[in-house]
Amino acid sequence: MVEIMNSKDLKLAIEDKVDKIVITRSLMLDQPLVLPRHTTLSGKRQENGALPVLMFENSDGIGVQNNNTIIDLVIHAGENKRSIFNAGYDLNGGQFVFSNLTLSGQFSFIVREEMLEAQLILTDIHVLSADTRGYLEQPQKYGVNVLQGALTIYNFNPDVKSLITVHATGIKIGEKNNPVVGSGVFISGFGDNGGKVHVDNLETAAIYSTGKIPFGVADIITGAIFIVNGVYAKHIENYGEVVTYGVNDMVLDAWGQVDDWIVNAPVLSYGPSGVGFVNFGKVVNFNAKAPIETYGLGARGYNQYDGTLEHGDFDSIRTFGDGSVGVQISKHVGEINIHGDIQTHGEIGNSLVKGVNVNLPAYALSIKNGGSVDKLNVIGNVESTGNKVITYLVDDGGIVDDLSIGGAVIATGKGSLPVKVNAGGKTSTNFTQSKGENK
Repeated sequence: MVEIMNSKDLKLAIEDKVDKIVITRSLMLDQPLVLPRHTTLSGKRQENGALPVLMFENSDGIGVQNNNTIIDLVIHAGENKRSIFNAGYDLNGGQFVFSNLTLSGQFSFIVREEMLEAQLILTDIHVLSADTRGYLEQPQKYGVNVLQGALTIYNFNPDVKSLITVHATGIKIGEKNNPVVGSGVFISGFGDNGGKVHVDNLETAAIYSTGKIPFGVADIITGAIFIVNGVYAKHIENYGEVVTYGVNDMVLDAWGQVDDWIVNAPVLSYGPSGVGFVNFGKVVNFNAKAPIETYGLGARGYNQYDGTLEHGDFDSIRTFGDGSVGVQISKHVGEINIHGDIQTHGEIGNSLVKGVNVNLPAYALSIKNGGSVDKLNVIGNVESTGNKVITYLVDDGGIVDDLSIGGAVIATGKGSLPVKVNAGGKTSTNFTQSKGENK
């Protein structure tokens, strides 16, 4: 072990492949620092208790290669740089440990063709700032590209035998009203076929992100938490609010598979065409114990576009904006329970649907052709307040086998209807209609 007080000694320790390097003072470096294999880099608290800061003048920060550990440091690179990145591609990368880190610049761990396996353990990581718009490795599906995240774990190896395993707790991204640019937490495999990522546990504090995508762009999206295809997550739990601010910024998005996703704090979208929870993958259990709310043109509450949700519990869903649907289901789902209300406050407006901008009324509950629900239970009301809106719409081919609404189906806008079931649609009728004319 060696204790380091200046950049010269740090460079010498790297050259000598010292296995344990302890930083005792804040340092400025003029180029990236690539750790030798099996090296641990840590910070030692200074006399006032502050952790040392490693600052990088105009470059990426610290590169890891194999069995590296980085703990107890503040790492400051530019927001369009990488504070931590993967710089080595051994066949077996071994185990990487990252703990108690405050980062400016992207945390990026991307596996290439040369690496078949790696294990990542992340504890108490706060990415203060990042801008990931310049990184071109992006998943492509459903007519859109996804921007990488402030914290990115990406298996870009097409080999189906390649696997990254992840255990992450205490992850915090951005700050309130000061979001990172791009996605927040981004975890992706190579695609439907190729390298995989297995997440046994992902626990987050608050997350704030935005893509700064221009209005009208339909083929680029982000997600505050994005579980992309090729990922299997056993357990995800959000302890802080998850918030997006801009155009096409999803809040919680799944293209992969999640066994249990628990949400303990509000899910909020402030931009156009955001979605609180959008699922294209397979989610076994989703439990939102706090409200999902959107405040933007065409920004929806919960959308099931592909895949399935076997069991979903929602506190309440409210949208404020033209074209902002409360719940829209286009595929089969199992049991859905809404413990409060579904409410929309808007009329017809532009919204992004599978990479295409379309006009949608702000339906509170919409079952599309091909969408089906085994059991749907709403404790409160299903309500729309905009003009020329159908509160509960079942399209041709839409099916709701067992529907129970404890409150009423309400339409208060001019020319609006509480319920419309098209000729080829099917729904049970265990609910009360209020206001408007059913046709």
